[in-house]
Amino acid sequence: MTIQLDLKPETEARLIAKAGEKGVSVTIYLASLIEQHLTTQVEPEWKNLLDQLARSPSLAKVPPLSDEAISRESIYREREDSQL
Repeated sequence: MTIQLDLKPETEARLIAKAGEKGVSVTIYLASLIEQHLTTQVEPEWKNLLDQLARSPSLAKVPPLSDEAISRESIYREREDSQL
């Protein structure tokens, strides 16, 4: 695919300089920037939901779990009891 861009001269100069720093052509450098941008900008819906939950004021009011509640013994107690 061919796309034509009209860039400001100073933007073009910076682009050429950055591509030169990377040791690649401007075309390859631009393609890598676009690919990188597209892959990092797409966030799954579940991530957005988790971010909203983390910012929820009601979550800040929830007390932290005790050490006992998250201990190995507490987590596996029911399983061990049912096997006896």
